[in-house]
Amino acid sequence: QFPFAMTTDECLFVTETQDNPQGDPNLQLWDLKTGSCLKALYQKKVQGWCPSWSDDEKIAVRSVNNELHFFENNDFNTIANKLHLQKVSEFVLSPGSQPSKVAVYVPGSKGAPSFVRLYQYPNFAGPTSALANKSFFKADRVNLLWNKKATAVLVTASTEVDKTGASYYGEQTLHYLATNGETSLVQLQKNGPIYDVAWSPSSTEFCVVYGFMPAKATVYNLKCDPVFDFGTGPRNAVYYSPQGHILILAGFGNLRGQMEVWDVKKWKQVSKPQAPDSTHFAWCPDGEHVVTSTCAPRLRVSNGYKIWHYTGTVLYKQDIPAGTELWETVWQPFPDGTFPERPVKYQAAPSELGSTEAKPAQAYRPPALRNKPVTASSKLHEEEPPQNMRPGAAGDKQLSKTALKNQKKREAKKAAKQEMNPDVPEPQSNPSQANSTPTEPSSGDPETDKKIKNVKKVKNVGY
Repeated sequence: QFPFAMTTDECLFVTETQDNPQGDPNLQLWDLKTGSCLKALYQKKVQGWCPSWSDDEKIAVRSVNNELHFFENNDFNTIANKLHLQKVSEFVLSPGSQPSKVAVYVPGSKGAPSFVRLYQYPNFAGPTSALANKSFFKADRVNLLWNKKATAVLVTASTEVDKTGASYYGEQTLHYLATNGETSLVQLQKNGPIYDVAWSPSSTEFCVVYGFMPAKATVYNLKCDPVFDFGTGPRNAVYYSPQGHILILAGFGNLRGQMEVWDVKKWKQVSKPQAPDSTHFAWCPDGEHVVTSTCAPRLRVSNGYKIWHYTGTVLYKQDIPAGTELWETVWQPFPDGTFPERPVKYQAAPSELGSTEAKPAQAYRPPALRNKPVTASSKLHEEEPPQNMRPGAAGDKQLSKTALKNQKKREAKKAAKQEMNPDVPEPQSNPSQANSTPTEPSSGDPETDKKIKNVKKVKNVGY
């Protein structure tokens, strides 16, 4: 369908001789329709070597030293345009139709900050040609993610080392850039790494999974304000359905494969199935089914795949015979708009294989606490429930996150004190008695009481 770039570990080694100081071309661009090699190029960098095409394949771009070279209509003998940026290392073309846009990343050096800029092809001339510019520190590498309508980019910036020592895996921050010039730092509500970021197909919201385990998941609008908080749980990935009406939070990898299926419009949980040992997840284009698979080389045992309905039932299961390996599972592609959005169902779809709904996990309790009521002080993690954060929602009547956390701390401290001294009555919370001694007589006038107290202080010090 389109020209593609192909390279191997062997051909990355460039053979340099006296007669050929530059070496042999190690990057070939092929036309799949004709089977002919369109161009042979030199590529010495292992990272960032792959050229990129626009969706209509009319524009191609590759990184060469401190420049991005743009080609039109797959004519790789003529450079149509150049974007020169010192030490440019990452770039991503926008999806969708023309005019194409490109996001570029330049790492900081010698105390200067790193920055990401957005350009619209082919307007590269002049200092004001950039659509948006966002500079930041703490960025050894970045991940650039366009939304479907090519109106904004999310930048996940990562450092190799967290200087505070809080995380072994470095430190991550999330930044927002829009083609209208707006930029922002996304304020995450829990410390810890950023596991996954995903745009809604509507391009008006995005979801972030972040924070030390149990991780939080929050949906933000284009102003980077939180819209809905899913609370905490064992998750490290987020997947929107192709129609954008269903969202799945999942915990794969070193987690147990728990999936949370949510109705995005009602912010209501549909199901909570479990797919342990899954290495791959993908939505079907119809927005009704998903596939989870266990593939090599991540896992070389118990390879196979399952097809699910989003209500949590397994519709089909295929186990790979022993001694063989499954490397990939891919849905048959369909053009956008082939499958319309259907109403979300909450009743499990019928299936002979049944459901793998995750059972509520019981936390371990030592023998000394098993016959006592569960208190906040006996919990291993402080769990946070989901909360609608839109203005005017029912969640606004609840306490703020800080107030809720302080309230839980006070309740835990109070419960612990009661367990240690069950016979001691609770102190009264009358604020008028908070600063007065219970045995101290009162005259009824606060000013008179204050003067008597000061006189007694003077007598006590010996004057």
